[in-house]
This record gives sequence, C-alpha cells and structure tokens, in this order.
Amino acid sequence: MNLLALDTATEACSAALHVGGRTLARFEATERGHTAKLAPMVRALMAEAGLGFAQLDGYICGVGPGSFAGVRIGVSFVKGLALAHERPVVGVSSLAMLAQPALAAGAARVLSAIDARMNEVYVAAYVAGADGLAQPLGAPRVCAPAEVAPADAPLVAVGTGWRYEALRAAVGAAWLQSLDDAALPRAADALMLALPAFRDGGTISAAQLLPVYLRNKVALTLHEQRAARAAKAAAG
Repeated sequence: MNLLALDTATEACSAALHVGGRTLARFEATERGHTAKLAPMVRALMAEAGLGFAQLDGYICGVGPGSFAGVRIGVSFVKGLALAHERPVVGVSSLAMLAQPALAAGAARVLSAIDARMNEVYVAAYVAGADGLAQPLGAPRVCAPAEVAPADAPLVAVGTGWRYEALRAAVGAAWLQSLDDAALPRAADALMLALPAFRDGGTISAAQLLPVYLRNKVALTLHEQRAARAAKAAAG
C-alpha cells in the first residue's frame, strides 16, 4: 500500500511516504512559507520513491488543531490531490501526532499541548491502545493554560503549549516525568496513526475531510491586546 501523509498545522511543514513497507519522510520547522515549501517537499519524496501520484492508494492529512492558515494549507493540498486521483483520505489530530512518539517510547500517559496564541493552548491527553497507537482520554479542548485540570498520574508533556509557565503550574510540575516544549507534529506519525484506517476500511472521501480548529476566533481585539500587554507588564 502506497500512502502519502502531510502536515502543515503548526510551525512544522512535513511529509511522509509509506511505500513497500518502508517510510520516507521530510520535515522542516518554519514560522511561515508552508505553501511554498510543501509542494517541493512532496515532489522530492515522490521522486525518491520513484512513484507517480496515480500509484498512491490514499492520503493522510494533519487536520489540526493549530494555525488556522496552516491547517487550511494542508487540508486544501490533500483534498486537491485526493479529488484529482479519486483516492480515499484519513484526517489525523495534531495533538495525537505529538503524543505518538512518547507513547511508542513507553510513556503511560502523554499530555499534548500546542500554543494556540492569544494566551490559550490546544490540549488533549493520550494513552497507548492495544495496538500501541495514541488513544485520547476525552475530547481535545482549547482553553487558558491555567484552566487545564491538575494531573492525577505521572505523564509526559509534549508540545509548544508547555512554554506557558501557567500550564506547568496548573498540571503540577511534580507529575511531569519529562517535558519537551519544542516538539512539533510530524507527518510520519500521522502515517502510523492512519494505517489501521486504511487496513480496516475507516477512510473517508476527500469531500468529507474537514479542518479541526476548536475555536472560531482568529485574533484578539485591540482592547484585548492592550489588556494582555498590561497583564504581562504587571506580572513581570
């Protein structure tokens, strides 16, 4: 089975190709320019594998949460390819992608957190299922870092949301077995998480692929920006 996975939902731009039982991958951390970087990245992967798009059996897309623009770039790219070649797709959560490497390394529980800007985080907890893949403990949410519930068991913390001191304080630093606040989602992990759906008939059509934003508000108002700066100055 030949599958192409893409993710542009955060500061990372990545692509991965599952072909002949092996995985080829590209990854680049970049604040912007995902649109310009994604197509060459995909072409390089396809050339390395010696494949044409007509030889792919399906597509996998990181659907967020993350940057509104970044999520749209990845979803639109995959939709275009899948529609053109009439192939099925699978959408994968950015938070699950973050959790998967730690779970694969033996973590019992992982709390993924992505900086949602505007002093908020996207957050979700995961454990490994019987197949070793990330399974959510409840629905992902967006909230202020201080509103995340305290931990009741040891966990591994991953993602840029952990740069907020308020999040570490809310969860309880004593519960953190390890913390990686530079971790970003990778398409190679989306590929791993999506493989069962392709094997078991859990795919969707390109038309059904939707972004996951978790919130509708993109930016703070001027009043909110001033209030946030004032609060930061008072705290510092």
